[in-house]
Amino acid sequence: MSFFSFGQSAEIDIVLNDAETRKKAEHKTEDGKKDKYFLFYDGETVSGKVNVTLKNPGKRLEHQGIKIEFIGQIELYYDRGNHHEFVSLVKDLARPGEMAQSQTFDFEFTHVEKPYESYTGQNVKLRYFLRATISRRLNDICKEMDIVVHTLSTYPELNSSIKMEVGIEDGLHIEFEYNKSKYHLKDVIVGKIYFLLVRIKIKHMEIDIIKRETTGTGPNVYHENDTIAKYEIMDGAPVRGESIPIRLFLAGYEMTPTMRDVNKKFSVRYYLNLVLIDEEERRYFKQQEITLWRKGDIVRKSMSHQAAIASQRFEGSASAEKALSQAKEDDN
Repeated sequence: MSFFSFGQSAEIDIVLNDAETRKKAEHKTEDGKKDKYFLFYDGETVSGKVNVTLKNPGKRLEHQGIKIEFIGQIELYYDRGNHHEFVSLVKDLARPGEMAQSQTFDFEFTHVEKPYESYTGQNVKLRYFLRATISRRLNDICKEMDIVVHTLSTYPELNSSIKMEVGIEDGLHIEFEYNKSKYHLKDVIVGKIYFLLVRIKIKHMEIDIIKRETTGTGPNVYHENDTIAKYEIMDGAPVRGESIPIRLFLAGYEMTPTMRDVNKKFSVRYYLNLVLIDEEERRYFKQQEITLWRKGDIVRKSMSHQAAIASQRFEGSASAEKALSQAKEDDN
């Protein structure tokens, strides 16, 4: 029988059950391009079909078993040989044997835990994907399908304002205040800058949002700083007693929620960086960390019934009931 199966091969296709209704999200790939992937949240079921199509009709395909895996893994670019898996689920679709014709296999991973947000950075990638495998003696046939996971959060109870001072003895004294320290990804940073003492000739002043990606541990720690946004506060010399308002809209920038010590492999933090430049091109800095989070606004027709239920753990029963009622209205 192995003689007849020689030369036979197959194509694998993975199709989600709710592919027509599930929302897609843009996500950056390693090469910097953006692609759209199916969007999932923590606790949602991942189900679908694996279609195995034989390439050569009439020939049998001998295999050592067919399976599908749901995997969440972290890949550090400086250690590409090692993939750190934090989620690994397997479903056997077929026992070892032979396939005489093309077949379709159903699969379901129920209420899958997806603890971290999908992320592609300078030195690290966190991805979730389905992988279907036809095991063979010589070479396996595999097909992978990536998905994107977003983590939702509730509005923080404690969200104190940020107050800081920048001072150079007998030369400069500035106070600046931001309305809060934790912002959702479509929030607005509102603040004010007060000039209490100005004896240095300042010609330019801006606020930068800096993303700092930290990977590795101990002596092998790598930091990558990326300036996400520049907001010019003023161009020209301020005077004593002057105050300047700040309104910085975050929705226009590509940012992720703050990630702290993800699986003990990497962190992503965000900072507000106040930059002052005087007429002699000297630069003065003051930096303050802010926390970014993703608002749990998942009341959409494309969201599944399970997503509405999952929202309960993030936003309380009232929001969950609202999401469910909205979903029913959309269906009708």
